[in-house]
Amino acid sequence: MKILMITAALAAFFWQAHAEELKIGDPLPADISAVNQHGQSVTLNDFKGKWLILYFYPKDDTPGCTREAQTFSKLIEQFKAVNAVVLGVSTDSPASHRKFIEKYDLQIDLLSDDDRKLAELFGVKVRFGFCSRDTMLINPDGALEQVYRGVSPDGSPGEILSYLEQLQN
Repeated sequence: MKILMITAALAAFFWQAHAEELKIGDPLPADISAVNQHGQSVTLNDFKGKWLILYFYPKDDTPGCTREAQTFSKLIEQFKAVNAVVLGVSTDSPASHRKFIEKYDLQIDLLSDDDRKLAELFGVKVRFGFCSRDTMLINPDGALEQVYRGVSPDGSPGEILSYLEQLQN
């Protein structure tokens, strides 16, 4: 029985690690969505016409994740000025996201990826229920523009903003 359980766990691990993921230039699937902090379904393709920043983070209300969310929130007006929307993504529940947003007065929406569909689509690793810290940039046409893996919670928001500002010059 133990061998069967270990085999199943390893198969699940390798399946996720090798699941089909989007590559730069690929369009988003038409129906890809997740639930936000209010329990409302958010379809990613509804943001066509804008830059969409999806930043994956491990856990609500932890030091690095809090700094990253606060930095995105502080820069939200600058992101709006370059026609960008910022959405945070983790496996936490909508209720957890709501508390996190309220506690730190965050100015961004957070999506719950409890079924790991977004993580799988973008090749974000999920270990023990925690997403790796990766950021996806979707262009206004709805295609994957850039992938930032293993980002710093302190530098990532500014780096992405600089990239978008350079594109506009």
